Amino acid sequence: MLKKRIIPCLDVKNGRTVKGTNFVNIRDAGDPVELGALYADQGADELVFLDITATNEGRKTFKELVRDIAQHLNIPFTVGGGISSVEDVAPLLYAGADKVSVNSSAVKRPDLINELALEFGSQCIVVAIDARQVDGQWIVHTHGGSRPTELELFSWAREVEKRGAGEILFTSMDHDGTKQGFAVEALKKLGEQINIPIIASGGAGEMQHFDEVFSSGKVDAALAASIFHFKEISIPELKSYLKQKNIPVR
Repeated sequence: MLKKRIIPCLDVKNGRTVKGTNFVNIRDAGDPVELGALYADQGADELVFLDITATNEGRKTFKELVRDIAQHLNIPFTVGGGISSVEDVAPLLYAGADKVSVNSSAVKRPDLINELALEFGSQCIVVAIDARQVDGQWIVHTHGGSRPTELELFSWAREVEKRGAGEILFTSMDHDGTKQGFAVEALKKLGEQINIPIIASGGAGEMQHFDEVFSSGKVDAALAASIFHFKEISIPELKSYLKQKNIPVR
């Protein structure tokens, strides 16, 4: 069994790490360079950096900040926010990112996924999907969760895989920031329908939630933010707990 990955997420706005609940009520959570270095030292398997207002503000991700964070890391590093073309990606990889994450721009123009996979290889391309339940269906949202689309989570995930994505980062907007646990049933269903790795995001509040999502959710990695930023759970403590539960971690 492949070892499961623990991934802290840095949602960055105006150069600061922030965290909200259900994609609103944003509060400051610290300096992203310091936090990134801390998580790498603590044994995080990867780091995700999302420039959460780049798409809404119609600008590109801050490559200078990417470079600053990358200089303090020795673990894989995924960057997302405002990426809408092949030309946007190379500067981020040169700045030190290992993978890029696309979301709204892929929904708007799905061919972007094919183009990025062809240019940089599928292993480099993460497609992030933000979805919430609307009338019993998981509906994909874009622009930081502010715009509902016509897309349904599972059919979009299958299309994303066919187009060459190497990984899917699924955030349940209903669970985000609530600390009530991951969307395990949806993640299980997702894992049954696609063959590429899935990163679970949204809802981590205690160590048991990671056990649940790895045991039942058919996921390869679990991402969390506030529990790490606000020192509620440390990564070494979490990994030790998961080992006791016979979940394979690095």
